[in-house]
Amino acid sequence: MKPTITNEVISSDMALALLNSRRSFLKKLGGGIIVAFSMGKLSILDSWAQNPEVAMLNFNAYLRVKEDGRVDCYTGKIEMGQGVGTSLAQVVAEELEVSIFSIDMIMGDTELCPYDDGTWGSMTTRFADPVLRAAAAEARIILIGLAAEQLKVAPELLEVKEGIVYVKNDISRKISYAELTKGQKIIQTLKDKPAIKKAKDFKIIGTPIIRLDAEAKVTGKAKYSGDIKLPGMVYASIVRPTVFGSKKRSVDASKLVEFEGAKLIEDGNLVAVVHPNSEIAYAAAQKVKVTWDSPELKVNQDTIFKYLENTIKDFRVHQEGGNLATGKTLSETVIESDYLDGYKAHASIETHCATCFFEGDKLTMWASSQSPFGTRKRIAKTLNMPLEKVHLKQILLGGGFGGKISDNQAVEAATIAKMCGKPVQLIWSRREEFMFVGFRPAALMKVSSGVDRNGKLKLWNFDIYCAGTRGTELFYNVENNHTRMFDDESVHPFDVGAWRAPGNNSTTFARESHIDVTAYKLGIDPLQFRLNNLKEGKMLATLQLAAKTFGWEKPKKEGHGYGIALGEDAGTSVALIAEVYVDKLNGIVQPIRVVCAQDMGQVVNPHGATIQTEGGITMGLGYALYEDIEFDGGALKTTGFDNYEITRFSKTPSITCVFIDKMDAKPEGGGEPAIICVGGAIANAVFDACGARVNQMPITAERIIAAMPK
Repeated sequence: MKPTITNEVISSDMALALLNSRRSFLKKLGGGIIVAFSMGKLSILDSWAQNPEVAMLNFNAYLRVKEDGRVDCYTGKIEMGQGVGTSLAQVVAEELEVSIFSIDMIMGDTELCPYDDGTWGSMTTRFADPVLRAAAAEARIILIGLAAEQLKVAPELLEVKEGIVYVKNDISRKISYAELTKGQKIIQTLKDKPAIKKAKDFKIIGTPIIRLDAEAKVTGKAKYSGDIKLPGMVYASIVRPTVFGSKKRSVDASKLVEFEGAKLIEDGNLVAVVHPNSEIAYAAAQKVKVTWDSPELKVNQDTIFKYLENTIKDFRVHQEGGNLATGKTLSETVIESDYLDGYKAHASIETHCATCFFEGDKLTMWASSQSPFGTRKRIAKTLNMPLEKVHLKQILLGGGFGGKISDNQAVEAATIAKMCGKPVQLIWSRREEFMFVGFRPAALMKVSSGVDRNGKLKLWNFDIYCAGTRGTELFYNVENNHTRMFDDESVHPFDVGAWRAPGNNSTTFARESHIDVTAYKLGIDPLQFRLNNLKEGKMLATLQLAAKTFGWEKPKKEGHGYGIALGEDAGTSVALIAEVYVDKLNGIVQPIRVVCAQDMGQVVNPHGATIQTEGGITMGLGYALYEDIEFDGGALKTTGFDNYEITRFSKTPSITCVFIDKMDAKPEGGGEPAIICVGGAIANAVFDACGARVNQMPITAERIIAAMPK
């Protein structure tokens, strides 16, 4: 039998190993009440009795109410700055009827938390939130039942406030959650699942709350992998090639004798030096000479787009409707354009890091990983260890943006620790981070649109090279449409991977630039053109809110321009309007203000949603205006912040965030959606300001000057 964890098939032996770790977890707990919650048809305890392996796999949320009244909430999700450690605590506090400050989030610990594929795709609020809310609601009912026994009244005569269960109309008769749990060690679940609250009853959900970890972060108390210090620990420094994809031919470590205590670690393509002093480890590694066999690929940042088009021939049809020939016939005007977007680095503040040690045959690790369970599996496979012998512990991440889904540093650290027999810390340099974390891929989009004499879209043909199809479902009303995806990761000179709303930044830039080009060709206001061609629904209402908040009809100053971009990501509709000033003498862009309207359903924490939106827009300005990777084949020329510019404070505009009010709806994603529209809105605002239509990001001053009307 092969049980399934989410999308991953595992063996029965592995499932039992995970089950044993859960049993071990339950044994470790002190007093209190543990509430197990399963989304399956059977309760977790019934499932466990019938089939313990399958029950374990459905064991996807649990809470522990402790003897001191505090609540531990366990989730496989991690906190990397997106604020889910606060928003998830809010929903638990709401349903459990306790203070949010009594919730302790236990996140991403592979021995304590339920399995999770990874933290990405703006899925935490969408998918973990409902499960934890349901578990908390169930816990509340169980605790009320226990209180009813103690107070000798019917459960329906009780109510809860701040963790105290009262008899209605007689507040002198009460008992706290802490009192109910003392001396107890109870595991309970309910067969009949209670309903979760409606918006009219919310006390905490929908309330702006400053992040619970804010004070720890600004005072330096918050711990990251690089803050972990272990007795007898050594630091590892890896000898890297200058060309990506190189294979080791030979190693000359003769000069290591100059560094007392330095030790060479060599395993396949891995060459590293360890030393108790990090600076000595780095200096010693520079003296190790490795001869590499390097691949040759004649492509750079300028030629990559034509190379993609010429090389990738296989495609799949993502969306189609009507008939393109019919659409062309119905169109009075047909417009074709290509749009280009170069490679982008994740550029998170914290580089990849892992700190680990072996105790006997068991590995314990703190790693900057968006997927602790995936990292555990990869380490176990690489080192040929039982899965339960690898333990990843909870730790904060200093940014991820998709880049910390990859976990090479964790595997390297574990390998080095096993070989040297000491605790190891491995922190990648910025140069390593740029070369060995998969870039957002360079992308080419080829677009054709057709409109009739009334300004109605009749044709949409969209060919996408290497950006994916996320967010490309048409919300414009155009019957004759065709979207194709061309992709082959092997054509890239570097690793590529997820980057905050993968690909949606590139395709939204292309679509929304082309929508503006089409509107301008017809002499129609770009806001009105969109309103005329949008389908009824979420996007139309979101655009109307953005335009009203921005004040689209306000007159513009000389040299200023307005730009609109619409997009969908993670279930959220986004309308972003930007104002920029362009200096026509030098092409330099100064963003002035941005309004971002979103329909993300229920907004759990308006403060958290706002700062996530602001962060996405600020990061988006970087990819839109500055960020670019220069390279020659697999040799990287852009290696750090000295030649990779991100958004500065002086270039950050005023940002206004507004949300459609849908508090009774289910929550949608909030971490990624806003970023997708920045490039398109900036490109359109630049054109409005100075007449330069730039079809390639970043929209640099040089490209603006080159595109200026002559």
